[in-house]
Amino acid sequence: QFQLVESGGGLVQPGESLRLSCAPSGFTLEHFAVAWFRQAPGKEREGLSCMTSNGGTTYYADSVKGRFTISRDNAKNTVYLQLNTLNVEDTGVYYCAAEGLCGTGLDDYLSDYIYWGRGTQVTVSS
Repeated sequence: QFQLVESGGGLVQPGESLRLSCAPSGFTLEHFAVAWFRQAPGKEREGLSCMTSNGGTTYYADSVKGRFTISRDNAKNTVYLQLNTLNVEDTGVYYCAAEGLCGTGLDDYLSDYIYWGRGTQVTVSS
């Protein structure tokens, strides 16, 4: 069964950092675009960042641009999302996804993504 597994979430204070990881089970990510989405309590799932299969194109939502960084290590078959300068509005469940479209308006491509993880909780609170 092909699935993704996220890890690295937790409870942090405003201003702190986390690094989320996403690893697949049963397949390799090397040839797929990958993305991170977030769902805050009571809100719809939103696209945060994505990267094409060759790493040549990345996209960030305005809400995280300059604070979050997506990266991939094909040797480790893992995708990362570095979260810096976290604030309480960043609280939510973070999901990684693979094999979809990557570009401006990532929210519109949510339903295109084929593989999803179950999410990892990030809570930012003082």
